Amino acid sequence: MNASMTTLRKNLIIAMSVLGMGAASLTVHAQEAAASAPAASSKMQHEGQRGQHRASNPAERMAKYQARLHDKLKLTAAQEPAWVTFTAANAPKKPMGDWKAKREAMAKLSAPERMEQWIAMSKERIVDQESRLASLKTFYAVLTPEQKKVFDDSVPGGKHGGHHRGGHHGMHQQPKAG
Repeated sequence: MNASMTTLRKNLIIAMSVLGMGAASLTVHAQEAAASAPAASSKMQHEGQRGQHRASNPAERMAKYQARLHDKLKLTAAQEPAWVTFTAANAPKKPMGDWKAKREAMAKLSAPERMEQWIAMSKERIVDQESRLASLKTFYAVLTPEQKKVFDDSVPGGKHGGHHRGGHHGMHQQPKAG
């Protein structure tokens, strides 16, 4: 079997796995939605709060988040320079300009040209993420084991906090009836 067939087979397996997981996720989501229908009014109230949260200034939200994290970590004077470097590397980036104009420009490109643009943007994001990872590792290295635990639990993906992207904000489990 040649390499292109192997690649095609792997891609097909990956695609089928993703579709299967998506279907399973939709089933679970539908079951949860049916079970939590009485909580719809509180969810609508929560959605309104989320909308207000999104409307506020991202730099302001980040500064508040960093201040809370700084207080939780109880950093020493010796750790402060690493904190300053870490927070500077993770500062919100400047807006990327007029999204509407960019979407219109992308729509005028051919499919291969659009894909090339998406790949180029992905590469830029990866470079940015690698830079942030380097600053994270440098900062993390100066933390005590207790501080590392607090940090791990407080940042995105951690036990108690951070930002949740996408439609699963909070992901609180509702108690099951009966």
